[in-house]
Amino acid sequence: MYPPHFGNNPLFPSKNDFRVVLKNHVAGMGVMTYKFIAKGSLVCAIAGDIITDIRQHTLQIEPDLHLHDLFFSGYFLHSCSPNIELDMKKLLVHAVQDISPMDYLTMDYAQTEDILYKQFPCGCGSENCRGWITGRKELPVAEAILSNGFRAPEKQFEECQST
Repeated sequence: MYPPHFGNNPLFPSKNDFRVVLKNHVAGMGVMTYKFIAKGSLVCAIAGDIITDIRQHTLQIEPDLHLHDLFFSGYFLHSCSPNIELDMKKLLVHAVQDISPMDYLTMDYAQTEDILYKQFPCGCGSENCRGWITGRKELPVAEAILSNGFRAPEKQFEECQST
């Protein structure tokens, strides 16, 4: 899946085992597996360009270093109950749940990201869904607005309707 300039690490994902496919027009592209992956096992190694800015499809390695991967890991979908976790020092992916063929690889974006490229509502449907996806060091946009003295638009609308 990775082009030759990233090397030929035998732990890199193969097109026989994984594909980046369109999940839907809300979630976008995601990585689907074609094989069973047992909880606790190594899923694969990842690669990409190391850059200093946050972009869509980047994963944070350190506060000012990000892995920009437009071939594989940049398309991991979010879940509040993920099936994978990433070791960003070793650039390895491990299964934290059994993963069946035709499942998407999902991670918790707050596991690696201090600040997201863009926050968004969560639709993962897990029992512990947080409802809004942020990096681990940022408030949800709505809470940040409220904490700065602004009122949410729906509250303003309700107040206008009651007068």
